[in-house]
Formats: sequence, C-alpha cells, structure tokens
Amino acid sequence: MTIKYKTIKDIKIMLSQKEISNAEVIQEVYKLIKENNHLNAFVTLNEDNSIKKAEALDNKPSNLPLAGIPIAQKDLFCTKGLRTTCGSKILDNFVPPYSATVIKNLENAGCISVGKTNMDEFAMGSSNETSNFGNVQNPWGENLVPGGSSGGSAAAVAAGIVPAASGTDTGGSIRQPASLCGITGLKPTYGRISRWGMIAFASSLDQAGPMARTAEDCALLLNEMCSHDEKDTTSLNEDIPNFEENLNSPLKGKKIGIVKDIDLSSLDDDVVKIYEDSLKEFVSLGANLVDISLPNLSLSVPTYYVVAPAECSSNLSRFDGVKFGHRSNNPKNLEELYVQTRSEGFGDEVKRRILIGSYVLSAGYYDAYYKKAQQVRRLIKNDFDSAFSDIDVIMTPTTRGTAFEIGSKGSDPIQMYLEDLFTISANLAGLPAMSIPNGNLDNKPTGIQIIGNFLDESSILNFGHMFQKSTNWHMYTPEGAKQ
Repeated sequence: MTIKYKTIKDIKIMLSQKEISNAEVIQEVYKLIKENNHLNAFVTLNEDNSIKKAEALDNKPSNLPLAGIPIAQKDLFCTKGLRTTCGSKILDNFVPPYSATVIKNLENAGCISVGKTNMDEFAMGSSNETSNFGNVQNPWGENLVPGGSSGGSAAAVAAGIVPAASGTDTGGSIRQPASLCGITGLKPTYGRISRWGMIAFASSLDQAGPMARTAEDCALLLNEMCSHDEKDTTSLNEDIPNFEENLNSPLKGKKIGIVKDIDLSSLDDDVVKIYEDSLKEFVSLGANLVDISLPNLSLSVPTYYVVAPAECSSNLSRFDGVKFGHRSNNPKNLEELYVQTRSEGFGDEVKRRILIGSYVLSAGYYDAYYKKAQQVRRLIKNDFDSAFSDIDVIMTPTTRGTAFEIGSKGSDPIQMYLEDLFTISANLAGLPAMSIPNGNLDNKPTGIQIIGNFLDESSILNFGHMFQKSTNWHMYTPEGAKQ
C-alpha cells in the first residue's frame, strides 16, 4: 500500500482502517524524497523528529483531525529548532527559537512537518530560479520550471511525495506554481491566516495558504490553518466557518463573473480553448456566466511592482549582519559591515527589488510612485466590490501558458513579472483565490483561477470541488497515470 499520489482524505482512510501505520507513511515520504532528489524540492529535512512523532501516534492513536498526515513546509515559515533559510544565503544557518503560528496550528491538528521546501529567495520570483540552493525542477518535465515562489512545495505535492504543503502568496506564489504543476492551491482572504513567524516580503500582500491535490484537501487544511492571532495586527478576528460544509452545494443558478477587460488574444489558442471548455463544464453543472468589468485590472502589474518592492525594501532592512543571519568577515567599520553583508547575502532579484523599493519611497518620489500606487490599488479593490454585488465568483486563466523552460526568461525581468498577470489583482484587493487543474497541453498541466469575495473561501472551494467531481484533471500525474 503506497501513499504516492494519495490525497489527505485517502491517507486518513488508510490510517483509520489500519492498512498502513503512521510510521510506514512517514518512512515512505523520506523514501520518495530520496528517489526524487533530482527535483531539488527540499532544503532541510526533519526525518528523525518526524519518525518519532509517527511512532508515538502508532503507540497512542489520536483523534486530531489531521493526525499523522505528512506535510512539507515552505522554507519561510519559522520552525523551532529547524533551519529556516527563506531560500537565501543571508539566512543559510538561521535556526528560529519559535515556530510560526500557522506551523503550530497545523502540528496541533496532528500534521507531521517532514521538511522545508525550496523557494525563490525571500519569495521573490515566478519560477523558483532565484533560490540560493538552486532551481527546483517541475516533475512534469526535465527542464521545466515549477513556478514560484512556492515551487518546492508545488513540486513535492505534484510528484506525490507528500499529499500537502504550505505555501505563501504575495502576487500569485501559491496559485501560479499550483497551475504549472497540476495541483490545487488556495490563497485565502488577507488576514485569514496569521503572518506571525512568516518571514515578510511585502506585509500588506503576503498570505499563507494550502497546496494539495484537491479542493477538498485544501478545505481540510484551511480549517486548521486559520485562527485569530493577537501577535499579528493584521489577523482578522472573524468567525471561521467549516470549509468542508458547503463543498457539495449544487452550482445551479450560481453566477460566474467573466472579465470582459481581459484580452485573451495574447494567450496560446490551445490555452484559451481549455479555459473556455472549463467554463462550459461549469455551465453544465448549472452555473451561469455573467460578463463583468474590472476597468483598472490592467494596472495591477505596475501597481504591484511599486507596492511590493517598497514594502520589501523596508522589511529586508533588518538583515544587516548584526542581529542574525549571515555576517561579512572582517569589515573595517559598521557601514562596510552593512554593505558587504547585504552584497554577499542577497541574490540579484532581491537586490533589484530593494533598489526599486528604496527609489519609490525616497524623498521626491514617494507621492509620484508609492502614494499613487496605493490610490490605484484602492480603485482595483472598488472594481471588485462593485462586481461582486451581482456574482458569486470570478474566473480567469491562472497563468498565460504552461510551464516554461528553466533559464528561458531569466534575462528579461519584465517577462517574468508578467507571469503573475492574472493573479496579482486578488492580492492587491485582499481577496481569496484558488487555482485548480483544468487541462493538459503537450503533457503539461494548465489551471483555472477562481476568485471569491472577501471572506468567501467557501464559495471558491465549492466551485473547485464540484468541478473536480465531474472532471479528472486533478488526478493526472507526471507519470501519465490517472490515479
């Protein structure tokens, strides 16, 4: 009995029926990690501790909702006693003295954290090529990127190594790799999941979320990841529903917003056809398509690339060689310590964004760039508020195409930034959004994005689950088998 390509629900059944022991589940995870070492999906493993936890569960069974479920954690969540690098040289040897709230929530629900996954440095990237530990390989192709920045988490789930992983999404970093790797990834409403203990990139945009094979599994994980946290001033103090409750609600009469402002002519014809076929599937399930307008949507990318670098330049100022992390050897004075430490510790993409952010926040440019971007961000949010007055969800493609080749876009940052074209707006507006597999093109997965209204994760999970009940794209694996 194998756990490869199994869902959380599958493994829970296998454990409850004693078809497999907790220790056997975890042992197989590490066997699969070693077999897939070429993917470079993991930075740090937690093998001894994980096996001990699994054996303890076998000796004393637990009724916790996710007892014994193996999960991979993105390497920007602080984990007590376990190295946390954020994909950067500057944190290469950082071992936190505490765990992030979301890590504690998952482990308190019974999850076993098997290791930390590779990622774009400080979550800055769309291809997982900016990591200090080398690029991650997409399980669907030898020379394909997995997307970013949560590429290691997406690759680990897509390869069947683990049934679930944590990710973070600042401009699409859960949904875009989920699409390119053929899995399900959910970015909740901003503030649903605590950011405490999550190393910050852009504080007003960063949001943790689950990555798994199915919408149903994402609902299971989200139930446990969410909590109000007094240690996080942006944490929402709102009732947390049971996200599994409405998964099977009929879609009859529900309205899907189709954004008439999106120009699909720039996408491959095959990608557009897959997207349109998916919409037809939702119509066959009883949903109605409604044209909507988001007139400021085209301003999302330039707005994001003012706001996010500005916040990153502020957040990353703490990495100075004094408090923690990498420290340059033998600096002559304090200024040289700062300059050399940051020059040695940060990669090119992080430096680029720090420079952009420092520029747009500088005297004489703040009003022209940062303040203006925040005003446009408000307009984008207003567009969504207006659209949701008459619809249940909005649907778009998740990405412009399928996974591209490693190294093919690295020399052109603008082309790389445009990879987040369809995902960024949900972060700017603080809305929940999810990508689910909806097709396969030349043996490479595609995804469709479902955007929900504020705090309405239940609706997007319902749409995703019903689609997955009537299609089998989420069952496709890199080995070509439909499980």
